[in-house]
Amino acid sequence: MLNMQTLYAILYCEINLAAIAVIAVIRYKTMGLAQMVAQRNFAMTIDCQMLFFITDTLSVMLRCGVLPYNPVFLLILKELYFFATILMCYFWFVYFEHLQGSPFVKNRRRVVLSSFLVWVMGILLIVNLFTGILFYTDASGVYRRGPLFIVQYLLAYVYILVSCIRALIGVFDKKKAAQKGQLVLLSLFPVGPALAGIIQFIYPQLPVACVMLSTCTLILYLNWLDEMISVDPLTRLNNRKQLKYYFEHSVPNPVEGVQQYLMLIDANKFKKINDTYGHIEGDKAIMRIADALRAGCRKHRYRANIARYGGDEFVILANADGVEMLEALKSGINEELTKLNGEAAAPYDLTISIGLAKVEQGMSLDALIAEADKEMYREKRER
Repeated sequence: MLNMQTLYAILYCEINLAAIAVIAVIRYKTMGLAQMVAQRNFAMTIDCQMLFFITDTLSVMLRCGVLPYNPVFLLILKELYFFATILMCYFWFVYFEHLQGSPFVKNRRRVVLSSFLVWVMGILLIVNLFTGILFYTDASGVYRRGPLFIVQYLLAYVYILVSCIRALIGVFDKKKAAQKGQLVLLSLFPVGPALAGIIQFIYPQLPVACVMLSTCTLILYLNWLDEMISVDPLTRLNNRKQLKYYFEHSVPNPVEGVQQYLMLIDANKFKKINDTYGHIEGDKAIMRIADALRAGCRKHRYRANIARYGGDEFVILANADGVEMLEALKSGINEELTKLNGEAAAPYDLTISIGLAKVEQGMSLDALIAEADKEMYREKRER
């Protein structure tokens, strides 16, 4: 009959193996994206997690007697465990900077310099082999914590803390309004693993770190997949697929006493901007229009769904009390665009034309867009 210590080790291993299986699937699914710099860092975090989980599992199996106990092997496992910890935190930090579009990661020298704490940890772990300042096995072969044991956690948590703070600052940055949802997720993501790490530091017998890490990684991965499916990568607005989904679910369930409208927005003389100033400047113009639409809709009384329909065309599905409210929304959008153009000091005049169509029961999305398109071109001709 198995003793309690062996049963505990088996349960601990089963929990960790489930966590390993989760991140192994995520790693497999992201293999084809390793050419992307950001995703390469994401893949590196998962590789470090795998090493973290495996060394943690083997350490418990050794200490509980499931595997033949060897104090030297246990020390090596712990060395790898703590080095994997700080490497994982470092790659999460770099990956989050990529997700935020931070200029920090565009300077390779700064990225390399930011790995300073990783090198410090590496040196400490080498020194630890001879001094036991972090951890050691005593004369009877029992694993013990050294006087500077907590330093390993503090060094790794610096990356977590910086990631949280930088993402949280971005949440309140108006220039990053399009990324607000993602930044909230990034600012909260490290909290769970950090708390789990603290719990396991105080109660090392609890297998919470691996479970929490794999769960949070899965949430981040699923969020990334959702964005790939439904979000336009340039403007961070909904894409055409998400627009169609929203239309099919909102139009059959209108708000009582409120009318539904579709607005079709198109940039004026956009081809000339692209031909004269290049596609990079054209992308900047598209992003300014997207920001103007967001800012204008924030002042609208009712919630509006904004989507990039394609190229320089956008669609807004909005509720309103009447046409007058939609005209006020149009004016607000144009005012925001004028303001953003001034701030950008662009060498061209960026304006938009907006067509409006009222949603009637039974109308298809294509029919509404065709109707709004006629109104939009009428406005273009008037310009």
